Amino acid sequence: RYGMTETGMNTSNPYEGERRPGTVGFPLPGVEVRVMSDEGELLAAGEVGGLQVRGPNVFRGYWRMPEKSAEEFVQGNWFKTGDVAMIDAEGYVHLVGRAKDLIISGGFNVYPKEIEELVDDMPEVLESAIVGVPHPDFGEAGVAVVVLRQGHFIDEADLLARLKDRLANYKVPKRVFFVEDLPRNTMGKV
Repeated sequence: RYGMTETGMNTSNPYEGERRPGTVGFPLPGVEVRVMSDEGELLAAGEVGGLQVRGPNVFRGYWRMPEKSAEEFVQGNWFKTGDVAMIDAEGYVHLVGRAKDLIISGGFNVYPKEIEELVDDMPEVLESAIVGVPHPDFGEAGVAVVVLRQGHFIDEADLLARLKDRLANYKVPKRVFFVEDLPRNTMGKV
């Protein structure tokens, strides 16, 4: 399932039918979704870009903020969600991450969620966050902040070696910091 405060629910895996892990399903009845490039071009199935949604579930705009509303609504009431996504050939929506979380390292797009999922799958890891930090050569680089499971251990070199086996070099974090817990806002988001 996928929804947000401004839209309510947008998509869901089918109640009856194939549920695909790693997807948020199909648009709900009356809801339309599309993926757009940064230049405003509609992207084909399988391409990654900005997710937009339109339907009766979408709010009309931000209260007393007409400028912000004008920025977020485009071409016939399509709302720019701020999420980065891909719609596959069968119409399943795959969330890749948040546009504001995107790390541009050496001209390459790095989506923290992709790396976090790999780190979080390690048996020693409870949870992680990948954040962008300034880098003198690449402009920005990813850094991993990791919380280990109680009684488990992995060092920085081992964690990075495991990631190097599964990621392009530009996606591998440049450093790993181990912490007791990740900071969260009042909504529980990291």
